[in-house]
Amino acid sequence: MPHATSEGDLAINGGQKAVAAFEAEHSYRGPKVGLDEFLAIADTFGYSPEAQAKMRTLLSEEDESVNPQLTRYYNPRPSRVAMFEEKARQVFGSKYALGVNSGTSALMSAYVAAGVGPGTEVIVPAYTFYASAAAVVASKGIPVIAEINDTMTIDPVDVERKITPRTKAIVPVHMLGMAADMDAIMDIARRHNLMVIEDNAQACGGTFKGRYLGTIGDLGCFSLSSYKVIGAGEAGMVLTDDEWLYTRALSQHDTAACWRPDRYAVERRPGELFCGQNYRMSELEGAVNWVQMGRIEEQRVRYNANMRRIVAGLDTFARTRLRPSNDIEGDLGYCIILTAESKEAAGLLGPALAAEGLPAGARGVEGSRDWHIYSFWEQILEQKTATDEGCPFTCPYYEGPLPEYSVDMCAYSADLFDRAIFLRVNQWWTERDCDAVAAAVNKVCGVYG
Repeated sequence: MPHATSEGDLAINGGQKAVAAFEAEHSYRGPKVGLDEFLAIADTFGYSPEAQAKMRTLLSEEDESVNPQLTRYYNPRPSRVAMFEEKARQVFGSKYALGVNSGTSALMSAYVAAGVGPGTEVIVPAYTFYASAAAVVASKGIPVIAEINDTMTIDPVDVERKITPRTKAIVPVHMLGMAADMDAIMDIARRHNLMVIEDNAQACGGTFKGRYLGTIGDLGCFSLSSYKVIGAGEAGMVLTDDEWLYTRALSQHDTAACWRPDRYAVERRPGELFCGQNYRMSELEGAVNWVQMGRIEEQRVRYNANMRRIVAGLDTFARTRLRPSNDIEGDLGYCIILTAESKEAAGLLGPALAAEGLPAGARGVEGSRDWHIYSFWEQILEQKTATDEGCPFTCPYYEGPLPEYSVDMCAYSADLFDRAIFLRVNQWWTERDCDAVAAAVNKVCGVYG
């Protein structure tokens, strides 16, 4: 039979507690995250078992009651992500910096912040990693692919040709550390009342006429990963000087609204709150990239100096020419591009340069699929979508007509890819190394170029 109780038996009314204490409270088992997790990170860094054993011995003497918070918000310790963002603001001179978990997340946050959505178009270059266009589709917009010019960056002339009443934004991409013509792009955007969202995934630290790339447009997007010149692991960043764009990027990057002063309050302005995603940067990424952020300027100086020394040592060739630069002193400089007169000529030059000991090759003759080149973006060209409805390509808000996607839609760009020879530059090369590289290029181009 159940034990009969009265209202007076309830603890809230002065009765005895049903549970006075939990036995588990008297057997401490350590924090949720502690020494074992820290040493797992040390193992990831490649420290030897012997070094890890010494770390364990030393750190086991520390107070293990501290439970590290590896997420940014509600952190009792100084947030490493907040430190990273403050460092980015100092380095780049931007009013607002937002750390996110990847370069694609940065694009998504920026696109949504800028109002990309159903019925809108975004102009992207034919030469960029496919994410620049894929994030447009994921934002429910329509990507419009523009030609690149001889600088291997977006062609302002073709951009202006492809503007329609539906165009929301232009996305100049600073590929391989090469600055796009931001003067021309900004002029077009202002005359047509368009947003400019810089994709600076591959040129963190590069400049254009003295201004850091990623700070010239309305929003700047960065990838900070192991495959980029700055970053480790997976992370990204959005820069802007516009408070409202920053606020909307915050909402997109964290639909939980942890960033708000009063998280659960009603929105302070229409458009502040909406159904976003979770792109938050972790404290681990914040810590690593806070360190990386401090290396930007010295790294830029080394890369650019080596690139310009090599370029200065090159001869003038009859059939091969150096890629023209929009700002050679601002280009990050980790890649030099030569353009041959034909795909067949590039096919000779690339292997010959590699045989001389240079980190060089010709992309066009390799025959491999490359999602940095628009003609391989079958997800876009074939209008592939996650569901059969085909949104945004079939969206009733889009008043079209749709762009005529095809593998040969940007013929000039396709021809440039086939004729380009890429020479990677090492920031640690000495002056003698750079001179040897220039001599090797002169040697090969003297025969084939």
